[in-house]
Amino acid sequence: MNFKTGDKVVVISGKDKGKEGKITKTLRAENKVIVEGINVIKKHVKPNGQAQGSIVEMEAPIHASNVMIIDPKTKKATRIGHEIDKKGKKIRVTKKSNSNLD
Repeated sequence: MNFKTGDKVVVISGKDKGKEGKITKTLRAENKVIVEGINVIKKHVKPNGQAQGSIVEMEAPIHASNVMIIDPKTKKATRIGHEIDKKGKKIRVTKKSNSNLD
């Protein structure tokens, strides 16, 4: 998966298509990401000894194939590529403007 926490992404399919947000968590084993304000669900929480039961709104994971990163220069959705810099380190670059993401 090419996404990291803090990347700004746009949703390209599903009920939240076209919305933008920042990645708050990546779930690499499941190939999913959690984006703030996207795929909001209502979860019913049972009461326990200290807290009362309630209905909580939270963001559910969305598959990584349903989001695209936003290019910092063009402000449009783009794919992610990889290049080797002068120090020999692998870096992420955008395909549209070839700008560095790391």
